[in-house]
Parts: sequence; structure tokens; C-alpha cells
Amino acid sequence: MPSTTDRAPLLIGLLLATLLALAVSGWRPYDRATWLLEVAPVLIAIPVLVATRERFALTTLLYVLIFLHALVLIGGGAYTYARVPLGAWVQEWFGLARNPYDKLGHFMQGFVPALIAREILIRGDFVRGRRMTAFVCVCIALAISACYELIEWWAALLMGQGADEFLGTQGDPWDTQSDMFLALIGSSTAMAMLTRLHDRQLARTGTTRASVPSVVE
Repeated sequence: MPSTTDRAPLLIGLLLATLLALAVSGWRPYDRATWLLEVAPVLIAIPVLVATRERFALTTLLYVLIFLHALVLIGGGAYTYARVPLGAWVQEWFGLARNPYDKLGHFMQGFVPALIAREILIRGDFVRGRRMTAFVCVCIALAISACYELIEWWAALLMGQGADEFLGTQGDPWDTQSDMFLALIGSSTAMAMLTRLHDRQLARTGTTRASVPSVVE
């Protein structure tokens, strides 16, 4: 895999685009407290990724996916998930009862963390076997999803009605369960669609073939 120096234009571009999106979304968000809660993962991830760019540089695939996930979170923070225009358009096109943008967010909450877990597990040689690796990655993504739902619960207890925009349930009594189900679909989709591409990029990091659980082309 090319070093971070070789990929510097791409990585700098992704970083600047993320910072610009954060600045624009934080200029006049619908609700300032909700914006801060929604973009908090992005604010945490940016310094972590910058600090680890040399000693544990991720694959290009992961950097791009993390960027896309950040945009989803930033959009939800700017408008609140129940009011994101993209979701409103989808709601109108398909005659849905609610804005589905938050479901995209929870799909990504499974999709991207599952691949992050896969990269860490394979490069650290913590798990072997293609099926076991996929299973553990899906489980990790579901654990993250469950933790996020607990955070939403704690926010609701602390903020009362002020947490409604952050929760984004839109009156759905099964919102928590469907959120975790979308994370399951997202993580499973990532394992099914991107395993081979991820393996090819992992092979360029110096990860041994024995540690990669599927055939590298």
C-alpha cells in the first residue's frame, strides 16, 4: 500500500473537505446541542487519525469510507436526522411515514466500523479464518451500535425533552431495534461486498498472506 506521503494529496483533501463540512454545518445548525452530539464522533476521529497516520496508516478504502461516514454524521448534525433534506426527498418519493435519513446513518454505523475492526483484527493477527473474521467484525459493529443506543438513552435521561432531536425517533416505538438491525445489515453488507478489495489493500501494508483470511488476488 502507498505510504501516507504518497497518498498525501488524497488524505489532505479528505481532511480539508471534512473540516469544511464541519464548519459549514456548525455555522447555523438547527439545534446547537444536537449538532455537537451528532458530530462528536467526527471531532474525536480526526485527531486520532492524524496522530496514527504514520505508525498505523489505514488502507485508502478505510480513509474514504470514514470520510463518507463523517459526511453522513455532519449532515445529521446540521439539520437533525428528522429534517435532513435528502431524507425528506426519499420520504416523499417512496411515500414513507418518516424521514429515513437516520437509517442511513445506522447502516453506515455498521458498515464502516465493521471494516475498521477487520483491518485491526487482521493486521494484529488477532483472528484467523475468513468466516470467523467476518463474524467477529459483525459482532463488534453490533456492539458499537448497542453502545450508541445506550448513549442515546443516557442523553434522554439527562436532557429530557431536549434530547428529542438527538434521538430522532420520530414517534417510532421500535426505533432502537430498527437502528441496530440497520447496523447489522450494514456490517454484513460490508463483509460481503468489500472483503476482496480490502484484502488486496491489506496485502500492500505488509500484512502477511497467512494473516489475511481470504485469497488475495
